Amino acid sequence: MFSKVNTFGLSGLNGFSVTVECSTSKGTPDFRIVGLGDTSIQESRQRVQAALNNSGFDISMVKVSVNLSPADIRKSGSSYDFPILISILAAMEKIVPPSGSDVFIGELSLSGELTGTKGVLPMTAAAKEKGFKRIFLPSVNVHEASLVRGIEIYGINNVGQLAAFLRGELKLAPASPYEPSPKDYADISDFSDVKGQENIKAAIQTAAAGFHNLLMIGPPGSGKSMIAKRIPGIMPDMTFEESIETTSVYSVAGLLDDNSPFITRRPFRPVSHTASGAGIVGGGKNPSPGEISLAHNGVMFLDELPEFRRDVLETLRQPLEDKKVVITRASGKTSFPCKTMLVAAMNPCPCGNFGSEGKCGCSPIAISKYLGKISRPVLDRIDIQTEVNAVKYSELRSDRSGLSSSELKENIHKAREIQKQRFKGTGMLFNSEIPPSRIREFCPLDSKAEDFLRGSFDRLGLSARAYDRIMKVARTVADLEGSDIINKRHISRAVQYRTLDRKYWQ
Repeated sequence: MFSKVNTFGLSGLNGFSVTVECSTSKGTPDFRIVGLGDTSIQESRQRVQAALNNSGFDISMVKVSVNLSPADIRKSGSSYDFPILISILAAMEKIVPPSGSDVFIGELSLSGELTGTKGVLPMTAAAKEKGFKRIFLPSVNVHEASLVRGIEIYGINNVGQLAAFLRGELKLAPASPYEPSPKDYADISDFSDVKGQENIKAAIQTAAAGFHNLLMIGPPGSGKSMIAKRIPGIMPDMTFEESIETTSVYSVAGLLDDNSPFITRRPFRPVSHTASGAGIVGGGKNPSPGEISLAHNGVMFLDELPEFRRDVLETLRQPLEDKKVVITRASGKTSFPCKTMLVAAMNPCPCGNFGSEGKCGCSPIAISKYLGKISRPVLDRIDIQTEVNAVKYSELRSDRSGLSSSELKENIHKAREIQKQRFKGTGMLFNSEIPPSRIREFCPLDSKAEDFLRGSFDRLGLSARAYDRIMKVARTVADLEGSDIINKRHISRAVQYRTLDRKYWQ
């Protein structure tokens, strides 16, 4: 007998339709799976056989051939277990064949239970786009899948339950849509705890408002890490579309909370300097997202930047520019989004006291070697560079509190609303996304600002990329002041944020 069952596979965050074809016949018992499946799919034979046996279905005397079509696309993962099992039962006429508008996704345990599966959200979204009406998957993935409206979601606990449903012996109701509740930032400390550093808060405010990359340079103990950890609490609230994108990345990585699977606040991903290139940008035999993609629509924090291997930092160049990671393997290309705000912190020298009141004992060669781990192309992709000075005793003992997170977020929200109106219908959300071809359109200068920028460009020897980034930062500074036109003060601030590479990387 013969049967067909629909399922979906994943390439990056893109779901693609797969038809599981099964043919059963009498003869020498055999079980083969073809269709360019990886090791995990070949191993599914053991899981499917055990699940069938422990669910009361005997296939020990049956010849089974399964094909995953299209056969020229490589497939990976354990989510094919469930549709393979259903196709076998349908071919053996143990169940009523599923409708052509049904989709099955899920991994099986040996007992016949369905276990949680990675990538359910993007696969469900793809199934809905293809016009499928119902999707059957593990109960633990129901909340995640029901974020997609317009397709019926059925949570299944075990093989016997679904078999009874398909035979008409059991009634199942589709899951109710999951209504996520926004999470606040109560667990993130407030900026009012940061003593002094008001100039740094202004730079942070600009970076968060326009989603600009940021580098902080200063001696140990000046508060760089403390400041970075507070950034998510002042960033603009995520849109629903941003939340879906970020949740999809975490779904593919298998990092979602089953009870609260919808990400409603911007990720903050601190990365150790021991991380490899694959750990940061993604990779593996079956490519999975790295830290820069897990920080999609949020912040990736690299502390002690020069301690990272230079070749690891160089892997960031293209993702920071293109806002996506492309991983090439012999089997094809996989891409992951990485619209990420890079926040980095570093000491100015190995001991950390170069240029500060503390005594620096580092030789010029040691300082040059330390700073040389960060290349000019990487620096060029960091929009805002600012010094963080050591906090004075009088500031630490002062009762006066500086700008709080709520005050900073209110200013950022106003600038965000201006950007929302400016970019309506363009697909852009922040000033950092303005393409070079539209700089003149979105960043008009008055005559004094034009003259100042021309002089700065010649005097500092800025690159074309630096020019674009200065214009985008100036646009954000102007938005924070509610100005449509970029004036000299706005350009001056943006240029000031680009001078540290000239100071330290002569």
